[in-house]
Amino acid sequence: MRLYLVGYMATGKSTIGRKVAKRTELPFLDTDKMLEEAEGAECADIMTYAGEEYFRNAERKALEKTAEVEDSIVSTGGGLPVWGDNQEWISEHGVSVYLKRTPEQILSRLSPYGRQKRPKFRGLNDEELLEFMHKHLAEREPTYMKADIVIDCSQMDDYEVVDKLVEFVMKG
Repeated sequence: MRLYLVGYMATGKSTIGRKVAKRTELPFLDTDKMLEEAEGAECADIMTYAGEEYFRNAERKALEKTAEVEDSIVSTGGGLPVWGDNQEWISEHGVSVYLKRTPEQILSRLSPYGRQKRPKFRGLNDEELLEFMHKHLAEREPTYMKADIVIDCSQMDDYEVVDKLVEFVMKG
């Protein structure tokens, strides 16, 4: 089984994905890391200097490479599912799980580095960032909700989310 974790930036897709992979002994793939390795630059720099269209096309190539690993846990970039037909591609190649969090929860998870590495978050104070996330998440959420499984993380800590995903993977 290939399990794709989707959701907004900083919802914990990579953190949770690594833990699920470790507990299930499956390979962990991170499309952001795969993209950075292929391009030789960080996602933020690619987005800033090459532009969003170039970034999204390179991101799609990383997504398609995930199909080479049959059983795996895959963390996707926050915007990946909403670009082109990526969400449909994900659904055809695995099981998608939307890690749903509120903007307030996301803000509480963000470290200063986490804010800096995301170009869309740079230079915004907390109030501006919350306003931006509410609007941006509302635009993306209809696509995220197309996931095969939606986990409302608002009442769960990361350990509970990991437990739930491990149980799902182990049941096959």
